[in-house]
Amino acid sequence: MARVACIGECMLELSGADNRAMTLSYGGDTLNTAVYLARLGVQVDYVTALGDDPYSDWMIAQWREEGVGTEMVARVANRVPGLYAIKTDDAGERRFFYWRDQAPVRDLLALPESDSLTERLSDYDWIYLTGVTLSLYAPAQQEQLFTLLDALRERGCKIMFDSNYRPRGWPGAEAARAVFSEMLTRTDLAAPTLDDDRQVFGDADAAACADRLHATGVDEAVVKMDAAGCLISTDSIREKVATVEQPNPVDTTGAGDSFNAGYLAARLTGAGPVAAARSAHRLAGAVIMHPGAVMPREAMPGGEA
Repeated sequence: MARVACIGECMLELSGADNRAMTLSYGGDTLNTAVYLARLGVQVDYVTALGDDPYSDWMIAQWREEGVGTEMVARVANRVPGLYAIKTDDAGERRFFYWRDQAPVRDLLALPESDSLTERLSDYDWIYLTGVTLSLYAPAQQEQLFTLLDALRERGCKIMFDSNYRPRGWPGAEAARAVFSEMLTRTDLAAPTLDDDRQVFGDADAAACADRLHATGVDEAVVKMDAAGCLISTDSIREKVATVEQPNPVDTTGAGDSFNAGYLAARLTGAGPVAAARSAHRLAGAVIMHPGAVMPREAMPGGEA
């Protein structure tokens, strides 16, 4: 069975309209993908760093209940995870506020466990990470991560990357463009959202995005176009795959994360790119009909849980 390691950050989340009655949860793009991969039967571990506090204990327990492996989670003494709060106004618009500059995951590549990351990750078939993952690190640490990925690819690991551009994590689009371009030279399967890559690279359309990805050495690209579906592009296929139409979606949070999980899970079980995209659209279509990035297990399409 193929093994996947998802590298990234998961933060504590506070949400609610009333400051006196906020709901505590957690969230992170790579963690969302890891949860859906686990629900789809993929052996997946989450690679991050947390503190030694009760909230970190709680998050790890929740991930284990979902079937996500936590053996690759480093614990840092006297530290706590990042936190963000969501404020929703009367019109339903959401604003995000972050406290994450001292989150342990920012030191993931400088911890005592870091020296053994190459050896420990060599047992995985796929490494998954995003632009949010890259935004956690200063340039020297990004280079350290690239060196790690190079070593893993030499040992046979494949890399899946979603640019997932979040402007607040970067000095500007130019900085993100330089780092993403370096990352893409190490990417086997790219799964960006077109709107994100338009902001960073100025791609005119999905075809231009796919062409650029292939020019960097990416073998397989799946360019997400939100309600317009996605474009699958390999050396032998270029085809648009329609999304699953959902009237009045409840919350689009996590749609791209779940799509990526659905696509990779299907590819790992032998599905072709087009069939994998259809499976991924079906999962993402179910996710947007529920509040939050991770829908209830019983809502998984096809009885998957």
